[in-house]
Amino acid sequence: MDVLMKGFSMAKEGVVAAAEKTKAGVEEAAAKTKEGVMYVGEKTKQGVEASVNKVANRTTDQANIVGDPTMAGADLSQQTGQGVENVAAGSGMVNPGDFQGGMEQGGDGGEGY
Repeated sequence: MDVLMKGFSMAKEGVVAAAEKTKAGVEEAAAKTKEGVMYVGEKTKQGVEASVNKVANRTTDQANIVGDPTMAGADLSQQTGQGVENVAAGSGMVNPGDFQGGMEQGGDGGEGY
């Protein structure tokens, strides 16, 4: 009977030791899993931020590409209109005051020619 009790005692100690090792292994695995998840989360966050910044910068660049010629065209149009007025007024064929209303007034559309 002592042999049997000693065997059960040894078995019990083995089970306890195995349980402790299993618990330690599970805790270590959980810690490493958490670390891995945090790493992946941080990398994903960095990737999203980089993508958002890239899109924002490209959008700004595209807006500048479209806006610069538009502004240049508006400036050129304004300068051209003023140049035409100056040439017409300098020719003596029209009064400089005729341009006060702008070019919207128009004429008869070439009728009678």
